[in-house]
Amino acid sequence: MTFAPRTWVVGEVVSAATMNQEIRDQFNTFFGAWTVYTPTWTASTTNPSLGNGTITGRYMKIGRSVFVHIQLTMGATTTFGSGNYNFSLPFAAASTGIADLGLAQLLGTNRWLGQVVLSSGASQCSCFFPTYPSGVADTRSSFLTQVLPESHAAGDQVRIGLFYETAT
Repeated sequence: MTFAPRTWVVGEVVSAATMNQEIRDQFNTFFGAWTVYTPTWTASTTNPSLGNGTITGRYMKIGRSVFVHIQLTMGATTTFGSGNYNFSLPFAAASTGIADLGLAQLLGTNRWLGQVVLSSGASQCSCFFPTYPSGVADTRSSFLTQVLPESHAAGDQVRIGLFYETAT
């Protein structure tokens, strides 16, 4: 992971080890493997229970910028809780006063395209999906819940992609 470069001192003798640490190692982090983490799936009223479903997350952090992917696959013993769903992130967002947007998909009975919203300073994100099926002249959206945009079942997937600035 990249870090703040050192402050060089006039007359300092630079060693190969120092050059490797300050230049090569930082440069290599731009091409490194993504890091796996386990997001937490919660709801505003009653938390869901993953049961035999799966949730995986991966991220790539470069400086204070982070790319995140989350995939939730619901299982036969998953219970869906109630209220607005949220997903934890690997790092808290910077307090910029600006909400970040990403992309979301729900693959259920139908395929729904939505947005991910990350509020300034938040450590979790929320998905929003259309409240009406395609073809209906209404573009409103609402939080992803146990019944919106449709009721969930085993095998359904939520996919999230987000890019944001971290607090540290």
